[in-house]
Amino acid sequence: MQRASRLKRELQMLSTEPPPGITCWQPEDQVDELRAQIVGGDGTPYEGGLFTLEIKVPERYPFEPPNIRFLTPIYHPNIDNAGRICHDGLKLPPKGAWRPSLNISTILTSIQLLMAEPNPDDPLMADIGSLKSQDQSSPDLKTSRKRDSVDTLEENKKKPEDAKRACL
Repeated sequence: MQRASRLKRELQMLSTEPPPGITCWQPEDQVDELRAQIVGGDGTPYEGGLFTLEIKVPERYPFEPPNIRFLTPIYHPNIDNAGRICHDGLKLPPKGAWRPSLNISTILTSIQLLMAEPNPDDPLMADIGSLKSQDQSSPDLKTSRKRDSVDTLEENKKKPEDAKRACL
């Protein structure tokens, strides 16, 4: 009961005062599942992109964090090939930072920030972890990475997952 009333309030807030570049909705009367879309931020490799996320709300929400994953493929050091996100706000303490005072809006906003500012110290996809430092050395790298990310996504579908499992 607490989950349903809390989600109703949160969805109302998200529809009347959504964070910039974020939308969230409940698909056809599914109590435990939401969908969200995040617009790629200006000046990031994701600029102009629209990224869809799946949000599964556990029975004990807000005492347990939602399970969020990207449905849209994304090339990012903190997001694996299955769309799973390595983010402290999505894990319970002591390893994570989830607390009941957080909500779907704040988590989606922090994921949007993670897209703009990857955490190279805790990569889920270690082979992508050094992209941010490379951006500063080559002005054309962002543009070439946008082109190459589509090719890389296709390659990753063909080979086994090499994701670091510490975040899962």
